[in-house]
Amino acid sequence: MQIYFSLIALTLYLIGAAFSPQRKGLVLSLCACAFVAHGLALGFGVFAPHALRIGFAVMLSAAVWVAILVYIVENRNFSLDSLRILLLPQAALFSVLPLFFPGRLISLEGKTLMFPWHVGVALLAYSSLMIAALHALVMVFQDKSLHRSRVQSLPLWLDKALNRLPALLKMEQILFSMVALGFVLLSLTVLSGVIFSEQFLGVPFKFDHKTLLSLLSWLLFGVLLLGRYWRGWRGKSVLRMTLFGFTSLLLAYVGSRFVLEVLLHRSIS
Repeated sequence: MQIYFSLIALTLYLIGAAFSPQRKGLVLSLCACAFVAHGLALGFGVFAPHALRIGFAVMLSAAVWVAILVYIVENRNFSLDSLRILLLPQAALFSVLPLFFPGRLISLEGKTLMFPWHVGVALLAYSSLMIAALHALVMVFQDKSLHRSRVQSLPLWLDKALNRLPALLKMEQILFSMVALGFVLLSLTVLSGVIFSEQFLGVPFKFDHKTLLSLLSWLLFGVLLLGRYWRGWRGKSVLRMTLFGFTSLLLAYVGSRFVLEVLLHRSIS
């Protein structure tokens, strides 16, 4: 079933990416159907009898799946057609990526009922912050477009895409909403993983590179939010901090899994 739903999502994402921006209602309907198919594919891929299947491809696919949901919701209030051009082809690719890199099964035997919830919250935290990083990257190009000189020029397709985005101030508000959501979810993940690891999750705590990088990412996003609400931080420093915080999280999870699963052909817990 995972294969069928993945191929359905792939097809619908590509069709949605090919439509003109004037067909907004149809595009959103296609995205919604693709979102459901993508979610079902993830469900069949991750959940197995008495086990969970986790890998770098699953994490990337789940992140893009959440990004599609944000796109559908936010597109009701703002014109985000330029994000459609950037997002849907990536969603098509990542919807089938777990078929080629399925990851490994993590047995639930001996683990408490909290363990699947911990994994689910961690995936949602990573997904939310990946969306924030992608959003920040788009804002970097948007800012450069606004401040470029007359003699400088961007590719026509990129210039048109950036011009259809909401104002930078509104884009920044959306960014901090996503960062705040991701920070709350990441806090729950770190709290359960560091403090209650063996007691509630049934696995021993390991102070390794994943823990260090996760804590660094959590600290960066926490400082970013405090600076925003107490000192009114905004602008390029905010974008750089968002991208650096997500890079740390990326190296903590997806990076290590990719190296071990794909390059070294080893499995990790």
